[in-house]
Amino acid sequence: MFSNLGMGEILMLVVVGLVILGPERLPGAINWFFTALRQVRDYATGATQQLKNEMGDDFDSIREPLQQIQNLRGMTPTAAITKHLLNGDDSVIRDMRDQVRSTADSLNVSKVINGTDAGGAGSVPGAPSGAPEPAVSAASEAGPVPSMPRVHRPLPPGERPPFDPDAT
Repeated sequence: MFSNLGMGEILMLVVVGLVILGPERLPGAINWFFTALRQVRDYATGATQQLKNEMGDDFDSIREPLQQIQNLRGMTPTAAITKHLLNGDDSVIRDMRDQVRSTADSLNVSKVINGTDAGGAGSVPGAPSGAPEPAVSAASEAGPVPSMPRVHRPLPPGERPPFDPDAT
């Protein structure tokens, strides 16, 4: 019930209780609180048991859709694909994720996208920045090598965005 309370919160409650109630009344207040909590839990369990006894099999038929709704709360797109298409085997998704991460790391994609690539336009990814430029190859003689698109700067206040009549 109080699974989201950490030691810091409990310590703060004890300190506030000491300030408000005083050291002589605090143990009695804690004892009263836990007794009341135990009674509330017993009443809830008794009410559930009484409903189950009175309704019989109907109680389980009501409880089943509620359990399905509870299961849907944790359903993410990845979990849905894994459950329905891959029969619970998420190794394919993990392998794809690892492959994309390793490719992005090897290409230094984040540096190119953020514009922090220190090597310049002709540098080789992964080569040290002080390394000499590579020899001109036949591919580079054919034309410029396409690069990753740069992130655009935000427009200053009052400047109108570019307009493309063909796009509208």
